[in-house]
Amino acid sequence: MKLKLLGLLFAFVTAAHGAAVVPDAQEAKAAHMAAELLSRYHYKPTPLDETLSAKIFDQYLKTLDSERLFFIQTDIDQMAEARTRLGSDMLNDDLARPFAIFNLYTKRAVERFGYARSLLKGGFKFDSNETVQFVRTKQDWPKTEADVQDLWRKRVKNDWLRLKLAGKDDKSIVEVLGKRYDNSIKRIGRFNNEDAFNTYMNAYTTAIEPHTNYLAPRTAANFDISMRLSLVGIGAVLVEVDEYTTIRELVPGGPAAMSGQLNVGDRIVGVAQGENGTITDVMGARLDDSVALIRGALDTVVRLEVLPADAGPDGKHKMVSMIRKPISLQDQSAKSSVQTITDGKVSRNIGVITLPSFYEDFAAKQKNTPDYKSTSRDVALLLKELKAKKVEGIVLDLRNNGGGSLSEAVELTGLFTGKGPVVQVRNAKGDIRVESARQPEATWDGPLGVLINRNSASASEIFAAAIQDYGRGLVLGEPSFGKGTVQTMINLDNIAKSQKQQLGEIKLTIAQFFRINGGTTQLRGVTPDVSFPGVLETGDYGESSYDNALPWAQIPAAGFSPKGSVLEELPILVAQHKARIKGEKDFQYLQEDIAEFNAKRKQNELSLNEAVRRKEKDAQEAKLAARKPGTKASDATAAKNNSDNNKDDGLQAGERDLRVELATEKARKNDKDVLLIEAAHIVGDQAELRRPGVNLAARAKQAQLLNAQ
Repeated sequence: MKLKLLGLLFAFVTAAHGAAVVPDAQEAKAAHMAAELLSRYHYKPTPLDETLSAKIFDQYLKTLDSERLFFIQTDIDQMAEARTRLGSDMLNDDLARPFAIFNLYTKRAVERFGYARSLLKGGFKFDSNETVQFVRTKQDWPKTEADVQDLWRKRVKNDWLRLKLAGKDDKSIVEVLGKRYDNSIKRIGRFNNEDAFNTYMNAYTTAIEPHTNYLAPRTAANFDISMRLSLVGIGAVLVEVDEYTTIRELVPGGPAAMSGQLNVGDRIVGVAQGENGTITDVMGARLDDSVALIRGALDTVVRLEVLPADAGPDGKHKMVSMIRKPISLQDQSAKSSVQTITDGKVSRNIGVITLPSFYEDFAAKQKNTPDYKSTSRDVALLLKELKAKKVEGIVLDLRNNGGGSLSEAVELTGLFTGKGPVVQVRNAKGDIRVESARQPEATWDGPLGVLINRNSASASEIFAAAIQDYGRGLVLGEPSFGKGTVQTMINLDNIAKSQKQQLGEIKLTIAQFFRINGGTTQLRGVTPDVSFPGVLETGDYGESSYDNALPWAQIPAAGFSPKGSVLEELPILVAQHKARIKGEKDFQYLQEDIAEFNAKRKQNELSLNEAVRRKEKDAQEAKLAARKPGTKASDATAAKNNSDNNKDDGLQAGERDLRVELATEKARKNDKDVLLIEAAHIVGDQAELRRPGVNLAARAKQAQLLNAQ
């Protein structure tokens, strides 16, 4: 009774500052079902007892207030009674406590941003030696209200200083920051019970293991879209700008682009279903709600009320009617290009395939749709195109590829190895099965490099590990993420035999995968054959940064035979790489920048003294100016543009002029990709070593001499 009264008290206090969210019966049912599933069928079955409840409590607070900027210690003490009761409450269909905590969080968040807003009236002086920490994840909770207000004073002061250093006057700064803090309060005011439930359920799932998640119906639908790379809609990428649902991009060939009536920057203020449907006002609405109204069934009509980009707030609206069609998300598909590299007098064309994820249209595959979308199918076509262009090697760029379909990782490997085992999968019972590529012969059997970084995970690691174990190609870059677990999707509505999609889905860890050599990528990731400098350190990011990740393990190797001579070539290639980057200024600049970034991150504080910050800013700009590639006018312009693109303007996402932001993004995409170029050079070196008549033994001696220098 005491704890229930505590929950009611939390809800009442929050209600005084805004509408409190409360759980509904379907959410309680979904939580109970999820608890039953996770306790029985997870790869690491964990009873929902007091020990797990305490972990859920800690994870929930970490999710809500990771930087410890909203709650104070007395709040934590007040909530402490809930710490060991969350599990039993869930099994009793009672979500009052986690919702009460969420309500207290929203109350505190509104108070903090309101206080930040109030500080703008007095302005700031920047002549003291104060500093502000920019990462507070490992700090104690502020003890008192005065302590937390001091933290926020310093944050607001830093926000002000950044804008001042970017050249804005005090009036403009007050306008920008006032709108920023007001918008934050408005976003908090749009939180609903689904937000509270999703946050809490994912605190529960990740308290068991990092890659088990709860997906609400709308989130599950978006996940499905990301896997099949298609949806039904109008073909417009939308963002929220000043409470408007704003068109950021038009997908070529989509209804929005084909209509000729919509432009980047146009603001959607109303949506109607069908030719005669009533307009629903979406001004100030959540972006996901607006998107849900605009998407719909194939070949149905949607009407948009639009405020054109060049019109003022009181400008004339127009109505645009479109028929929803399938939209292919081509920007997220595999893409190819050709990198021409020159070493001495020799030039080579190296094919580059960029792969953002491992996607597969499961539903179309099950229906035996002839041309269903998948990673391996797309890459197979790209390989044929690159072979026709007579490339001498391939770089497969898996940087920032977080994974996806396990079966597609297997089939993609087969394009480079042919038929044979790719990965071993062990379930919770200890049963092991071997997943093998079915393709009789490799589509590409020439020089190959796989470029990875710390964000390359799961299916990316399966592919990179198999290529490495077979000796089929070189793995280049940083150590990968270290996610060696397998998940499956469980639809709670199917279990409950519900006709409506209302309970959501559980992405459940059911197995661990192992390399064909018997090791696992879990925790340790894939170690590159040739290491490149990286920003993200293993202890700060990746699987090893989780305190509840599954341990590294080993099982017997699968039966396989090497399919390449990489081990003989590797010492030569490494020596040539090291010799080349010594004379490559851009590579040296990258290493300098990474070292500087890591030093600042470890220092974890910024000066709030204007003179100190201006000196740092001037030094940074002077450093960039000194890196100009030459004295030609075109080179100087390029250097200036690069410097401008990397300047801190003090603004956040959604605060910049949309056209300027898109132009800046385009310019950054065109920046020189130093690591990709070096990867292409290494694959080019590999192609040279495989040229007929090349004496590897002689080259190895040359490599020893290079290493000795």
